[in-house]
Amino acid sequence: MQVKIYKGFKSFSKSINVVEKTEVSSTVQEILTKVRKSGDAALREYTEQFDKVIPDSWLVPESALEEALDNLEDDLFLVLQQAADNIMLFHERQKSDSQLDFSSDGSVLGWKVTPVDSAGIYIPGGRAAYPSTLLMNAIPAQIAEVPRIALVSPPGPSGLPHPLVMATAAFMGLEELYAVGGAQSIAALAYGTESIEKVVKITGPGNAYVAEAKRQVYGTVGIDSFAGPSEIMIVCDRQDIPVDYLVRDMLSQAEHDPDAGAFLVTTSEKQAKKVADRIIKLIPELPRREIIEASFKNRSAIILAKDMEEIFEIVNELAPEHLEVLTKEPFNDLYRIRNAGAIFLGPNTPEPVGDYFAGPNHTLPTSGCAKFSSPLGVQDFVKTSSVISYSAERLQSQGEQIIRFAEEEELFSHAAAIQARLDNL
Repeated sequence: MQVKIYKGFKSFSKSINVVEKTEVSSTVQEILTKVRKSGDAALREYTEQFDKVIPDSWLVPESALEEALDNLEDDLFLVLQQAADNIMLFHERQKSDSQLDFSSDGSVLGWKVTPVDSAGIYIPGGRAAYPSTLLMNAIPAQIAEVPRIALVSPPGPSGLPHPLVMATAAFMGLEELYAVGGAQSIAALAYGTESIEKVVKITGPGNAYVAEAKRQVYGTVGIDSFAGPSEIMIVCDRQDIPVDYLVRDMLSQAEHDPDAGAFLVTTSEKQAKKVADRIIKLIPELPRREIIEASFKNRSAIILAKDMEEIFEIVNELAPEHLEVLTKEPFNDLYRIRNAGAIFLGPNTPEPVGDYFAGPNHTLPTSGCAKFSSPLGVQDFVKTSSVISYSAERLQSQGEQIIRFAEEEELFSHAAAIQARLDNL
């Protein structure tokens, strides 16, 4: 196995690309069409085909949720509780209120904040269980006061989702959990079936098929983002950072997915070689070795930058999902960063503290989308409506200007609607 080391940004940018989309579009389109047409029958067919189980019911029984919670070890329950508290405390600060501005002439301008009617949250299964994803998606929705939250997660051999997912759902007081995954579950949430009522917003990460399904149903429903494989970029201009910090943090993302990206950007060739050698030595000992090896073959790399300016040129061009800043003065370097999903400052802030415990959301823009997108938050589960109420005085004072504007656009009925009121006033 090889860890690729690139000298300079130009060498790196020519040699490595954002993960190319696999040819899943037509498969996903077929699944969406079939579920939209055949409902539960299509869900059953795809669940048998992909998950190798024949479900009795899509909705997980409340008794199964409570049993999973009862079986949770006490220390793990306390961990979930503390993580949930941290996430809730952080996201409470994101709440926004309706606002109306009353003018002296009696006019009112403002906005009304309303939660979406319903949200569907995808909780991945397969390679691992992700109760953290449930917390990170459900808590902002609950703070936004979304009246209905539906969860979907792939069934295991028992026909039910992973016990940790079920326990976390029960812990959060969420009873609408469906044992269905993949693109077919996104179709069910978007279009509805006999057993699963459709929602208006879908959030949560998934594999390439889930991501493509979300892309294709966007417009029928809202989605959080077009998510790609996970990625981390570590930038370092210090020689006193332990090599194992850099190595372990890179591996923390490489173990997610064969197409995950783990990047170290350093000004030291000596450091780069030490990290590469340590990764090669460690990988055979790791439980997710095959996935990590594929990540380093497909996407992960070390980049040698000539100076700090080039370090942050690379950062802002790649716009990483997770960015660890291990520089001499990380807070002073914060102003250099324009594009990143989550920024971790200093050697005591490895990326996993954000994945599980710190509080900020771990559902982040990937594949360069941090150039124009933000982490999931309360704002993703609300919408605003403009509120406008003109007084007679203001309409009289501005009416002729509005008429002129409308006539310049040759929208004469617009102008006439204003003129009728001016004539009456």
